[in-house]
Amino acid sequence: METIKSKQEFETVFTGGKRASHNLVRITVLKVDEGDPGKVAFVAPRRLGNAVFRNRCKRVLREAARECNLPRDGHKVILMATRSTHDAHPTQVATALTSLLQRFGA
Repeated sequence: METIKSKQEFETVFTGGKRASHNLVRITVLKVDEGDPGKVAFVAPRRLGNAVFRNRCKRVLREAARECNLPRDGHKVILMATRSTHDAHPTQVATALTSLLQRFGA
């Protein structure tokens, strides 16, 4: 799974991407060239809680991304955790993620 790591890539996705949110996850998607491999990032802001809480949120997001077959070619995706992500099952988050991705045609 290719991940977004550099600050420049994050800024590119945040400034040029489209955003949508659900109670369980927030998403930012940027369409890039079809030939480019897709990338994904998992974000849990510090305001959510301590490191243990944030790491659990990111584990749930990673598993949901696997269920949704992310990353997809031609898309860069940033997944942000919410407070509800911590207590949710990855399948619930995957369902929410699928509905958000359909909005973007990803």
